[in-house]
Amino acid sequence: MTADPHAALPARPVDPARFTDESTYRATRLPVELSSTLIPDAYTSPEFFVLEREKVFAAGWVAVGFAADVDRPGACVVVEVAGRSVIVTRNRDGVLRGFHNVCRHRATRLLDPQAREVGRHGRIRCPYHSWTYDTDGTCLGTPLFEGSDIPAGQEPVFDTSVAKGFDRADFGLLPVAVDTWGFLLFVNLAADPAPLATQLGDLPRRFADYRLEQWVPRRRRTYDVAANHKLVGENFMEYYHLPWVHPELSRVSRFSDHYRWQGPGMYTGMCTTPVSRDSEAGGWDGLRPLSSLGGPDAESGRFVWLFPSTALSVLPNHAFVLLNRPVAANRTVETAVLLTHPESADDPSAEDGLDELEKFWDLVNRQDLEIVERVQQGIEDPAYRGGRMCFRFEEPLHRFQNMIIDRLVGLDRVPDGDPDDGATTTRMFPNPA
Repeated sequence: MTADPHAALPARPVDPARFTDESTYRATRLPVELSSTLIPDAYTSPEFFVLEREKVFAAGWVAVGFAADVDRPGACVVVEVAGRSVIVTRNRDGVLRGFHNVCRHRATRLLDPQAREVGRHGRIRCPYHSWTYDTDGTCLGTPLFEGSDIPAGQEPVFDTSVAKGFDRADFGLLPVAVDTWGFLLFVNLAADPAPLATQLGDLPRRFADYRLEQWVPRRRRTYDVAANHKLVGENFMEYYHLPWVHPELSRVSRFSDHYRWQGPGMYTGMCTTPVSRDSEAGGWDGLRPLSSLGGPDAESGRFVWLFPSTALSVLPNHAFVLLNRPVAANRTVETAVLLTHPESADDPSAEDGLDELEKFWDLVNRQDLEIVERVQQGIEDPAYRGGRMCFRFEEPLHRFQNMIIDRLVGLDRVPDGDPDDGATTTRMFPNPA
């Protein structure tokens, strides 16, 4: 009897224990010229998603926002990392601090996601029973304190100073490690995190001349993506798809002008040199370039995927960042942010340039997300069991997927990068005449 080609295929078996077994990934551990892609369950399985959330997102540095959003005492952002809500603010001395968004009394969520200031008098107050905390995390009152809104004459009723076995010094907010690099803000949920510098590797040196700490966010958009966060990243870190998915982008970022650009660190990197001028479909001109850049920096686009979930595109005249927050195995919330360098602050033509850049990046990003969602649809088909890497163009994917595997199986290591011999380019193709 001939098999019915339209008969339903059996679902891929899911055994969560295999996700932490090194042997599960033997095909992806091979050298890139021999390797296959990460197992499909890594993009579709709820069990893998839960494990990845703990071993990747709750165990290392994650970019969550921008230093400019917490540029003064009391300013704050509320972010989500690995399913936890985190408050990032600056204390009265201007020191960056992070805390779990949880009251130490009965766990009430303290601040709403849209909060931009900690609260009245520069304090964080619980909306349930009015326990209040300073921006250094100290518990100030429970709730007898200045500005507590306790009805006049009833203060003694709320005084817990005589409570037995209770010292409010023991009930400060639960701390979270925070740090910055350039314009980016990072959170690390680990109990004893390694320095952010360990994860960044040589990126601070590579971007030293850009003065990234002075760049500021100017435009923001949010996209709801029906795909796994890793597919978003893997699409960003390769230019193999460029001619077919991005006809407009290909005119200003030519396929043959791309090359790998990465050293030791938890990232993948590529460049395009030179950045071509705008076409009738748009491009990256828009704003004047940073005048202090020289050499390759003055004519290159730098594209870095910061492990685990952030796309960083830095050009001589602007930057474009994608912060990707995994929501489920098949859903990612992406925040796209357009930033400008300090010389754009007083440029009267900057707003028009930003309009053009925002329009072009939105076009490119929607093209990417459309194809990424089609990949998610295909990878959920039980017939697909993994594919062969295209070694010429997909080394960054291989590097990234092996970072994921390392975390899943319990290895803590930072990958090496390409030799940095001072050359401006290491191309897969000769530069056209």
